Amino acid sequence: MKPKLAIHGGTPVRREFLPYGRQAIHDDDIRAVTDVLKSDFLTTGPKIEQFEKAIASYVGAKYAVSFTNGTAALHAACFAAGINEGDEVITTPLTFVTSANAPRYQGANVVFSDVDEKTYNIDPKAAEKQITPKTKAIIPVDFAGQPCDYDALTGLAERYNLTIIEDAAHAIGAKYKNKHIGSISDMTMFSFHPVKQMTTGEGGIITTNSFKYYEKLIQFRTHGITREESKLMNQGGPWYYEMHHLGFNYRMTDLQAALGISQIKRLNQFIKKRKHLVSRYDEAFKSIQAITTPFVHEEAQSSWHLYVIHLAQSQLTTDRKMIYKALQSENIGVNVHYIPVYYHPYYKHLGYLKGLCPVAESLYESFITLPLFPSMTEADVDDVVKAVYKVIDYYQKDDAS
Repeated sequence: MKPKLAIHGGTPVRREFLPYGRQAIHDDDIRAVTDVLKSDFLTTGPKIEQFEKAIASYVGAKYAVSFTNGTAALHAACFAAGINEGDEVITTPLTFVTSANAPRYQGANVVFSDVDEKTYNIDPKAAEKQITPKTKAIIPVDFAGQPCDYDALTGLAERYNLTIIEDAAHAIGAKYKNKHIGSISDMTMFSFHPVKQMTTGEGGIITTNSFKYYEKLIQFRTHGITREESKLMNQGGPWYYEMHHLGFNYRMTDLQAALGISQIKRLNQFIKKRKHLVSRYDEAFKSIQAITTPFVHEEAQSSWHLYVIHLAQSQLTTDRKMIYKALQSENIGVNVHYIPVYYHPYYKHLGYLKGLCPVAESLYESFITLPLFPSMTEADVDDVVKAVYKVIDYYQKDDAS
């Protein structure tokens, strides 16, 4: 006899709700922020440069420029790359809207390219078919923390003279062919939202090996203003500065940077714990034929921002929506990543239609994200596994094999 689900009045697996993600804040983090509150600088102080150097050193890049959040950082990268009105930028629809919005802020047209059915990352062959004389850049997304195929993407960039602006919001700590993400692409964006591998509350950063991009990023985040004497077009006193571009106020605060400096010290520890949790999930779910667990390319090392399962709906008596609701009723905070970007009304109004990227659309219909964060206990994992087994068993077809 199948167990009675909580959604139908049964007893849930857990008493308390388990979110899909949660920050890990320790006493050291609190002290670091408190010290800044007692200092002379709350923003644009010494902690900014210290944090940027820590990130650049960690990923092996020459430069890092911090921003208020990942969206601001990606917008700045599009500006630095010279993306303007009429240009085309290729990205994936299987991402948060930032990946497409950032080039739109610069007036560019977004071209959506389909994804690889195994890695869920942009398919370089599909992307190449989308390249036109107007294409200026590709924004690949390291979905869930797994790096894209950067040999193929770098090859495209070289052949067609394109800029690679990597959306690695999910992927700090990940590696591609033993090279840290953040040291490979022309520019790489990391996000430090609370559910990411490390956090600054909100916050983002661009890493690059290009001094030209570095200079543009620095100026863009401060209203397009410079005080460097060598760049001034007119002469003034020691107070003098000039605005050369229409930039934004995208500066990170010292409070955020201090938290980031403290958090990065434990980043490898956080990722190690995430990998352990993933191994437990993989082992637990390998016998459930109605579920496909995440694939990891042999040349990539994911940093596991998300754990996304793929439902084999042909073996189930219901759809993803009911599975989602049933797991939520068991107090398991599942989520879905992501609604294809061009499904949103804003992009529909621009003329984008369903059917553009059939692989991404099909995957979206069957994705569910399970809880994954460093402070999860073994008992938490047990609860997630129990709930998944309970729900899948209830809705699995009797003849499924």
